[in-house]
Amino acid sequence: MAYLDFLRSLWAIRKWIFILLAFILPCDLLTTRTHICMEDDKCCFNTTMSRCAYVIIVMAILWITEALPIAATALMPIFLLPMLGVQNGRDVSKNYVNDTSMLFLGGLFIAAAMEDVNLHRRIAVGVMRILGSRVNTLMLGLMLPTWFLSMWISNTAATSMMLPILIAITEQMRKLDQTEHVDPKDTDEKNGVVKVEGVTLEMEEKTDVRQQNDDLKWMSKGFALCVAYGANIGGIATLTGTPPNLVLQGQADIFYAKYGETGSGITYVNWMGLALPMSVLLLLLAWLYLQIVFLRGKCCKTTEKIRKKAIQSAVLKEWKDLGKMTFAEIEVFVLFCILALLWVFRSLPDVGGWGDLFTDVKTGKTSTARDSTASILVACLLFILPREIPNVFCCFKKSETNQKPGYRPILTWDTAQSKVSWGVIFLLGGGFALANAASTTGLTSYIGCELKVFENLDRWVMNLLVCLLVSAVTEITSNTAIASIIMPIIFELAISVGLHPLYLMISSTIACSFAFCLPVATPPNAIVFSSGFIKIPEMFLTGLFMNIIAILTVTLAINTWGSAIYNLDTMPAIFAAKNVNSSSGNLSTTSLPFSTTVMCTTSVDSLTTT
Repeated sequence: MAYLDFLRSLWAIRKWIFILLAFILPCDLLTTRTHICMEDDKCCFNTTMSRCAYVIIVMAILWITEALPIAATALMPIFLLPMLGVQNGRDVSKNYVNDTSMLFLGGLFIAAAMEDVNLHRRIAVGVMRILGSRVNTLMLGLMLPTWFLSMWISNTAATSMMLPILIAITEQMRKLDQTEHVDPKDTDEKNGVVKVEGVTLEMEEKTDVRQQNDDLKWMSKGFALCVAYGANIGGIATLTGTPPNLVLQGQADIFYAKYGETGSGITYVNWMGLALPMSVLLLLLAWLYLQIVFLRGKCCKTTEKIRKKAIQSAVLKEWKDLGKMTFAEIEVFVLFCILALLWVFRSLPDVGGWGDLFTDVKTGKTSTARDSTASILVACLLFILPREIPNVFCCFKKSETNQKPGYRPILTWDTAQSKVSWGVIFLLGGGFALANAASTTGLTSYIGCELKVFENLDRWVMNLLVCLLVSAVTEITSNTAIASIIMPIIFELAISVGLHPLYLMISSTIACSFAFCLPVATPPNAIVFSSGFIKIPEMFLTGLFMNIIAILTVTLAINTWGSAIYNLDTMPAIFAAKNVNSSSGNLSTTSLPFSTTVMCTTSVDSLTTT
């Protein structure tokens, strides 16, 4: 008993143990005092780099083990980097509030407003009314609204909203299946649809899956995974759909700025040009795949009449419960459409956009508007516009609840505080701080030198291997944390082997969202797992093949239309020949083939080509 109590005590303080191990295990990096030079002194590892590496490893361990809240771990660079003499505290802190984080914050406010006025649920149920008459189209009906909503609101919120609808439909089908001994023809002739509509739609707190027949069991598993997969796939379609996308944009901007560029060229519109078609293709492939796995031979058969009525009845009840569309829902929908249009038409390639109307006062040329400009503008309107027609002037109607004129905005600050995921902002900032420190100290350049062993691989093979590795790792830890850690490494890997940095960075970022195997991988997986419809072995086996399908899809996308959108077949001259003037006089071309060999030197700025 004493032994068991001791083990229980250790388990109770396991987070303290993980924290101690995180700080102790990489301590050797703090004792590095001399330069370790390799490859004829062209790639050196010095004290500053080693201390920066120490911070990154400590945070990686804490993120993976979740010994501390992920957002709290993201704040550690603010004190670790200055205390170790790596960076000034002011330089570290400014990474936490920037253009990318404000873009995401505005999106979070819009998402909070959609949830508060219940617009997201109306969209979901409306789509299911159209598609949910057959079992296979019902699967699409569950996937499509989850997929669409997860582009704009958090994947967690989209999945949580769909779960009660999923349970209601499954419970309705289960109750009707218990009456299958009655001849459906007799039922229709005697009672019409009264018996179907008379079945109670109230959900039990715990659905006993074991009481369902085998067909319904498999359908329920498929329905659950439809919701989870729809949320995971939808997040990649827009820049604000999931935090790893913004990690990519923010860190790519940092690296490009190091080489003298004002930005990486990743905008809302060109990201959607790449990711939206890929997301649609992946959604259709996932839908077909889940039909094959869970409906088997029934995916092409007509749904039984009684089951079809059960589906329609459940969805119709959900729709009636919503009531008429409110004034607030209309306002939020209009603002949502305006924001989407502002994001898309800010700066169209070779055309321009509304952003060109706002230029720098000094130069009169450079556009000062960014995607974050539109995001925060619309977010502020949510705190100004009324939730309902203002009860003032000629519209004022005195009642027991309204004794004096007044109005309530669409979104109040109290609501925003409770619904917005503020921790994600800190998580993004922590990733940007690590990327900036690694770039400034030259650690990323050193890592790039060490990764030159991969330069003999074909680029599509390298891309495939990177995506497989990232997809495997993100199954056990936060996808945002993984993106924050690997972006500097992927950037230098691409530079060191002569590839366009965005080629590998975009692919690996999207692969961070391909976590279909385990409940702990993403919140949508955990939410549908909690419903009791599916078990871990079933989720793992189904998700394993889904991961492969997703990685093959992103490999196809990045090597076809992705390369055309971002010009990934050409190595940018700023990376390929940064210091060519000092070694060979000048650079006569702005594009280099992928066979170009890039030699790494002691800092990010000193790259020469041979």
